[in-house]
Amino acid sequence: MTYQAPIKDMQFVLNNLVSIDGFAQMPAFADTSAELAGAMLNEGSRYFNERLAPNNWDANLEGARLENGVVRVPDSFDALWQGFKQTGWLAASFPEEIGGMGLPWAIGACGIEMVNASNMSFGLLPLLTQGALEAILAHGTDEQKQTYAANIASGQWSGTMNLTEPHAGSDVGALRSKAEPQADGSFLITGQKIYITWGEHELAENIVHLVLARESGAPEGTKGLSLFIVPKFLVNSDGSLGSRNDCTVGGLEEKIGIHASPTCVMRYGDNGGAIGWRLGRQNGGMAAMFTMMNNARLGVGVQGIGLADRAYQHALAFAKERVQSPALGSKDRTSVRIIDHPDVRRNLLTMRSQVAAGRGMALLAYASLDKAHHAQNEIDRAYHNRRVDLLTPLVKAWCTDMAVQVTSIGIQIHGGMGFVEETGAGQYYRDARILPIYEGTNGIQALDLMGRKLAKDHGRGTAELIADMREDIVKARMSHDPLLMDLADRFDDAVERLEQTNAWMLKSTDDNLFQAAAGATPFLNMWGTVVGAWIMLQRATVEEDAALNATEMEAQRVNADFYVRNILPLAKGYHDQVVDGGDVLLKMVEDLF
Repeated sequence: MTYQAPIKDMQFVLNNLVSIDGFAQMPAFADTSAELAGAMLNEGSRYFNERLAPNNWDANLEGARLENGVVRVPDSFDALWQGFKQTGWLAASFPEEIGGMGLPWAIGACGIEMVNASNMSFGLLPLLTQGALEAILAHGTDEQKQTYAANIASGQWSGTMNLTEPHAGSDVGALRSKAEPQADGSFLITGQKIYITWGEHELAENIVHLVLARESGAPEGTKGLSLFIVPKFLVNSDGSLGSRNDCTVGGLEEKIGIHASPTCVMRYGDNGGAIGWRLGRQNGGMAAMFTMMNNARLGVGVQGIGLADRAYQHALAFAKERVQSPALGSKDRTSVRIIDHPDVRRNLLTMRSQVAAGRGMALLAYASLDKAHHAQNEIDRAYHNRRVDLLTPLVKAWCTDMAVQVTSIGIQIHGGMGFVEETGAGQYYRDARILPIYEGTNGIQALDLMGRKLAKDHGRGTAELIADMREDIVKARMSHDPLLMDLADRFDDAVERLEQTNAWMLKSTDDNLFQAAAGATPFLNMWGTVVGAWIMLQRATVEEDAALNATEMEAQRVNADFYVRNILPLAKGYHDQVVDGGDVLLKMVEDLF
């Protein structure tokens, strides 16, 4: 089974939901157009379809390994990395002055989806590299940008994120890594980090580690953390590479998935201290790291969409070929393809509709990210900053939970063949299972939505999004299209219930924080499910698209109809969990477990 990048659907979303042609009104994106996005997608998809995607299974079998202190990745990755750099997708959304293309992230996100759907183990390398580059551009000195930015943008150097330590897990404030200041303005970094994705390899000439550590005398907790640039090889004043820094690999994690991605235990300062330079202000490490983290959280959500779509494509191809059992109610006892069986069709539509909802959700989030930085007036920038703040935990959590569900359904459609390795269906599930865990577990995303995104502006951002949903309900009803009117009525009920749930949660964050936190995950799931329905309503409302034929346009409507009838009803259950499910947690004292 080979992957085919869903460029038609990406263009559909960019043209009709994101309105990519309108980006040209922002000076930063003056040359952006639907035509440019289409050309980029068509050209880039060839690399993913023909070179990277066919490598996915073989790379999974070969895996990453540590040999005498040297990390070995699949032999094929060297040529694939060189080819990926040539596609332009690595730095597509970074400034032209450092070698990027200056495209909106709404377009660049399509590259993130394609590379990770093709081969997620490989795709993690550019994902973390992009995050490191964004952090350096946002917080670095002119000298740091001059030293690192262009080399990272070109893929000559790669980047990593170093937060987690063995004793701390998600409690970043408990980390013990130290940074001792030196007379020349540098720091000696000591400590150990775990779960460092692509922490060591030989595809790039240098690896730029961004490491959280605590300077001597700094406050405890997250308020005392600073972020440091710690390169694998020190960089000479003329830009050439110097001696190896004091950072080494202590081991590779044995994971249930993403086997070809080297997830490293990194040791800093075993021989006196790794030399690093502070990135951003003293004790401002979390603010600087969150620049990278928020980039990665959206990217992880898109990884989920990509994996879910590939699992759907794989399952669909199998369902069209696998012949088993006669059709229900047929007098002809000849076996039919399993796509003709109702439950298989329900499973396929469950996969397809949620992938479509997730892709729309993610690209709208990236569009708001672009506008938050580049809209022409402060009011618009503030509005879209609230929107991307709200959508980020939804994209990260809802889309990655969706990926686990969808890849599991893919195995189910294959039946017993899905549980054996030769079909390849199991790899998508194993690879997807990390997504709800890293870059802040989905439980943390739920607390972020409840505590930071809802409470910090007293619900202003959520009220704005609900208002936008209601505008589209009115638009659908005014169409006098029977399907759209029915979808609008069903969606309106869910939006009304969401608004009530939102008000309950906003009050509970003040009155009973434990109860609010107990309902945080279903609250996020409700938001994700309803926003997904909003995406599907918008898809169904589009009257025509030059890139899609009549059959493909009808598929948009049927997909939306299925989502609203079969996925959206889950929102009512989430509402009940939020407002009536938390008290039992207080009753269930530890001794009762």
